[in-house]
Amino acid sequence: MRTSLFTQVACALVLGVLVGRLWPDLGTAVQPLGDGFVRLIKAMIAPLVFCVVVAGITKAGDLKAFGRIGLKALIWFEVATTVALVVGLLAGNLASPGGGMNVDPSKLDASAVDEKTGGGELPSTSEFILHSLPDSAVGAFAENSLLQVLVLSCLVGAALLHLGHTKVPAILPAIEQGQEVVFAIVGFIMKLAPLAVFGATAHLVGEYGLGALSTYGKLIGVCYAVALIFLVLLGVALKALTGLSLWKFIRYTREEMLLALGTASSETVMPRMMQKLRQAGCRDDAVGLVLPTGYSFNLDGASIYLSVGTLFIAQAVGVDLTIGQQITVVLVLMLTSKGMAGVPGSAFLALSATASALGVIPAGAVALLLGVDRIMDAMRVATNLLGNCVAVFVVSRWEGALDTARAKKVLGGEIAFVPEQAEEPRGADDGTLEPSAPKSLAPATPSASPSPRQDGPSSTARE
Repeated sequence: MRTSLFTQVACALVLGVLVGRLWPDLGTAVQPLGDGFVRLIKAMIAPLVFCVVVAGITKAGDLKAFGRIGLKALIWFEVATTVALVVGLLAGNLASPGGGMNVDPSKLDASAVDEKTGGGELPSTSEFILHSLPDSAVGAFAENSLLQVLVLSCLVGAALLHLGHTKVPAILPAIEQGQEVVFAIVGFIMKLAPLAVFGATAHLVGEYGLGALSTYGKLIGVCYAVALIFLVLLGVALKALTGLSLWKFIRYTREEMLLALGTASSETVMPRMMQKLRQAGCRDDAVGLVLPTGYSFNLDGASIYLSVGTLFIAQAVGVDLTIGQQITVVLVLMLTSKGMAGVPGSAFLALSATASALGVIPAGAVALLLGVDRIMDAMRVATNLLGNCVAVFVVSRWEGALDTARAKKVLGGEIAFVPEQAEEPRGADDGTLEPSAPKSLAPATPSASPSPRQDGPSSTARE
C-alpha cells in the first residue's frame, strides 16, 4: 500500500464505488478531489510537451526527420480512426443495440443536448487549422492548447538547429533542466492520484448511479466489445510492425491505465506515459510529437462510440440506414472527430453534425445518449490512450527511432521503470543505464549538418 501506486489506485477505485453507491450525496461532495488533480496535471502538460519536443528536435539534429515523423503519424492516425469507425459500424449492424426500442423522437428533450454542449459547435476544417496556429506565445500555454504548443516547439527547435551551439550554448541545457523540474512536479502530483480516483469514482456512481446499466446494457456491451476487438487488432499490428506485445505494454503501464480509467481523463497520465515510452526505447522527438498530436487526431475510442452511437440512435427511432448513408457516416465522422478535442460536449456535437448530414435522423434523437455518455468514458479513455501509445511505437519503428532490444527488455520486466526527472540516458543495447553526460546543441551549420540518427535512443544518450 505504501509503495505500489497501482494498489493504492485500485483500492481508491473500489472505495469510490462503495461510497458513491451507499452515500450518493457524499460521493458528489468529494468530486473536487478528482477535478483538482486533473487541473494540476493539465498545468504541467504544455511546458512538458514544449521541453520534450524542443530537446528532441535539437538532439536529433535534423528537422526533416521530425517532419517525416509528423507525416507518418498523421497517416497512422487516419488509418487507425477509419478502422475504428468501420469496425464500430459493422458491430452496430450485427448487434442492433437500438433495435426494438421504438422511440418517438418528438417526445425527447432536445434542449438537454444544447445544455450539454453549451450551445457550441465543432470547428470547421479551416477554423481547426487556424486555431492550431498560435496568435500569442503566452496564450498557447495559458489556454493549454497542445497543437499550438507543438507549433511553437517546432519553431523553437528549428531556430536552435539553425543558430547552432556557438550562438546559443545555454538554451538547450536550460530547457532540459526545465524538463527535469516539470517531471519532478509531476512526481509530487502523482502522489495524490489515489485521492483523485476516489473523488472522481464516487462522484460518477453517486450522481449517475448504476441504473443506466440496465437501460442501455446492450449498447454498453456492444461498445466495450468493439473496443476490445479493436485493441486486439492494435495488438496484432504492434506485434507485426515492431515485434512488441500490447499485453506486456498494458502490464508495464497498469498504474497509468488505472489512473486514466479512474479519473476518466487520459491527459492525467500523459507526463508519465511520455516518461515510460522514452524509457522503453522510443526517441525523444518521436514521443514528443506523436503522443500529444494523437490526443487531437487519434481518438480511436471516441470513433468507436460515435459510429455505434449513430446506428443506435437510428435504430431506436426506427430509421434503417442504407449502405450509402453509412458510408456518409464514416466520411462525416472522419472529419468531425478531428476537431473534438477540448470542445465541451464534443461527442454530441459530432453526432448532431452526422444526423444533420444524413437528413433522416431527427436531431433531437441524440438526447438518447445523454444517460449513457458518462459510462462510456472508461472505454473511450482506455482505447484512445492505448491507440496513441501504439502509434508512438509504430512511427518510431518506421523512422528508425526505436531501440527494439531495449523495448523488449523494459516491457518484459528485465529493466525496471525509474520515475525520476533525470532518467537519462535511456539505453545502451545491453539495457544498462549509462552515467549522465553534459549536453550541448548539435552543430547546425551548412558545412557540418549532422545526419539523422537511425540507431535508437542510445546514441543521443552518449552525445
